[in-house]
Amino acid sequence: MKYALLSAALVMTLGLAACEKTVVTQPGPAGATGATGSTGSTGSSGATGATGSTGAAGKTGDAPAK
Repeated sequence: MKYALLSAALVMTLGLAACEKTVVTQPGPAGATGATGSTGSTGSSGATGATGSTGAAGKTGDAPAK
């Protein structure tokens, strides 16, 4: 009788151990925010633009009074 009880307990233990165990973990609270990183370096300057077109001619002045 003693061996039958031990054998049954062993079979049940092995049977339960063979089952697939799915463990669902819940995420904990978020930790503290880290320090801000350093500022990056300044980018290079752009190329100089092309020269603009020549402007229109100005008006001629009035003839001087005599």
